[in-house]
Amino acid sequence: MLCTAVPTSKVFLRPAYPGPHRRWASVTGSRKDPLSRRVGTPSHFVSQQSHRSQGQSNSISLRAAAMAIAVESNPLLTDSPLPAFDAVRPEDVVPGIREVLARQHAALDELEKGLQPTWSGIVDPLERIADRMARAWGTVSHLKAVKDNPALREAVEEVQPEKVKLSLRLSQSQPLYAAFRALKDGPEWASLSEAQRRAVDLELRDFVLGGVALEGEARDRFNAIQQELSALSTKFSNNVLDATKAFKRLVTDRAEVAGLPPSALAGAAQAAAGEPGSEAATPEEGPWLFTLDFPSYFPVMTHAENRALREELYRANITRASAGALDNTPVIERTLELRREKAALLGYASYAELSMASKMATLGEAQALLEQLRAAARPAAEADLRDVQAFAAGRGFQGDLAHWDVTFWAERLKEDKYSISDEELRPFFALPNVLEGLFKLANRLFGVTIEAADGQAPIWHPDVRFFAVKKDGQPKAYFYLDPYSRPSEKRGGAWMDEVCGQSRLFAQDGQSVRLPVAHMVCNQTPPVGDKPSLMTFREVETLFHEFGHASQHMLTQQEEGLIAGIRGVEWDAVELPSQFMENWCYDRQTLDGFARHYETGEKLPEDLYQRLLAARTYRSGSMTLRQVHFALLDLDLHTNFVPGQGESIFDRDRKIAEKATVLPPLPEDRFLCGFSHIFAGGYSAGYFSYKWAEVLSADAFAAFEDAGLDNEAAVKETGRRFANTVLALGGGRAPHLVFEDFRGRQPTVDALLRHNNLVTAA
Repeated sequence: MLCTAVPTSKVFLRPAYPGPHRRWASVTGSRKDPLSRRVGTPSHFVSQQSHRSQGQSNSISLRAAAMAIAVESNPLLTDSPLPAFDAVRPEDVVPGIREVLARQHAALDELEKGLQPTWSGIVDPLERIADRMARAWGTVSHLKAVKDNPALREAVEEVQPEKVKLSLRLSQSQPLYAAFRALKDGPEWASLSEAQRRAVDLELRDFVLGGVALEGEARDRFNAIQQELSALSTKFSNNVLDATKAFKRLVTDRAEVAGLPPSALAGAAQAAAGEPGSEAATPEEGPWLFTLDFPSYFPVMTHAENRALREELYRANITRASAGALDNTPVIERTLELRREKAALLGYASYAELSMASKMATLGEAQALLEQLRAAARPAAEADLRDVQAFAAGRGFQGDLAHWDVTFWAERLKEDKYSISDEELRPFFALPNVLEGLFKLANRLFGVTIEAADGQAPIWHPDVRFFAVKKDGQPKAYFYLDPYSRPSEKRGGAWMDEVCGQSRLFAQDGQSVRLPVAHMVCNQTPPVGDKPSLMTFREVETLFHEFGHASQHMLTQQEEGLIAGIRGVEWDAVELPSQFMENWCYDRQTLDGFARHYETGEKLPEDLYQRLLAARTYRSGSMTLRQVHFALLDLDLHTNFVPGQGESIFDRDRKIAEKATVLPPLPEDRFLCGFSHIFAGGYSAGYFSYKWAEVLSADAFAAFEDAGLDNEAAVKETGRRFANTVLALGGGRAPHLVFEDFRGRQPTVDALLRHNNLVTAA
């Protein structure tokens, strides 16, 4: 998944599984950086730093001098593209960000005074202004996502309005807007490259979406809305994290955990051992602690024979952050109200229309695709439920299946039908082996090699890894990997974000560009005891998914920072590389590169592989309909729903569910209160993007099927073509043209329906 952590960045969230183009906000200025070599910074990133005068006026007080020294030593002000993740403390945030903002405002003052309507006179200076804030605020936002604590929250909330204010100033700068207009209308326009022209067009679009045309009271109101929406998003996210952490179910009776596999019991015992009085917990004797964190929650719903335990966790999950001090209901209602008002100020009929202004699809096209998929998936989902109900009845279950029964009995049917389970597969998916296979695939498709570079960059947790990506033996990019769940401090889900982007402006001596750096964050099952992390197949897919996002960021060939990598890519196209990569988890040669038993080294047996393939489309109608439900609800809330008119958001959910679910939600269902994608994750009026991009990704993978997956030369040739188009061109070319460059035609939905075994239903 992508996530809007900073104005210049997208963070990519996996579907439940970041609105308009971001206005950059940063400052120029550099300083001597004592941290740049502290842990063996890669030589490409040894900063070129300007000399700062060490002289101090005799009139400056000792206190002022001490404060100046404190600011200069602030780790958020490092010039290195590799943040000092290990050195940043909550008390650094307010002074560090305020110093960056002050420098940025001063730099913008100077730029606005002497604007020249040329690329070098406006675009380059604006990128220089943007870069510092992108890195400083990105560091803070990232740490809040992976090492959340009360002091850090307080610091972020204190300076966030000031950061938003600077972003608004950039979005609404009349001198900047006029200069961009003059650049497009001036003599230099004809000499700009396609990518440069697109960068200018995106900026002009985003000035308008950022309120540059508003004046007086309308502008003041727009800015107030933006400030409040920013605060509401943070509050929503905090409430979800706190509500998730608040639920704990300690089980002491072995009978209550019957059916749970050893891996789940080991994880639950390890979690319990961290609780006072349960330090001696063991997988065999307990006690066992269960939470709403996915690696803990999902095994209970899938395997626990204890129906009461499943019901308890299910009800806790669907009512998360919906009561008391953590209730997100008023946050959602106020958010929808403000988004509607914001759209009206900008001249749009709805917030969904505003959202589509920066996407490939129109609102009508998005709705049409969702309806096509709903019509194809619903009959299949109804058949899925009938099959599970009949199977459960045949095994002695009485009555209709409840929500907390479906996953459990569906897993039993899957085991019976395909003789396969996650627990049977786990030993073949040890994280070190999966990474090895993923890197082999990257070499096979994209011609890059990936090497461990641990110790060459500061990290935020001992589990974090650091890797170097090389092309033709030379460094091309770097990335961090934070793989494991840490529910006490780390938000749920999986995402990718940029640390810094590729750019010619920040190239070091002897280099043509500054190399891109990414981080990938997952929440997979952590190691237990002396065993490595043994992954579920879904966790393997998630890792491949996030690597797809990172690949588009890292393998870009664009040198202009505004449209390199994931920057400038429309939201409903940006999931193409990520969902494309998931397909390779089913490729035999790819699996042979990593699927081997962590103890014996045995490769995944052929019969087990065939069962995995056969189960690929198991309940695909149900899974498709679930995503369609979320997407339809998202669009409806941002198109037709009006808060405060007597109908609640939950009433509207139930109305959409009538046509987009086969098992109606419970009356107390409040899943919207935890739907971070659309209320805190950047997918507002954009959740449909997962399915839109899945059309693109399925059709892209079909190119490899057409070439022949067993034809190694054809696979490599097609992979290089994918790398040289979809991954390389970034935001420098319109996504429908990029797809046509790769595929030779526009996409169709055929491959998606075929991959999901929904062709007959369609």
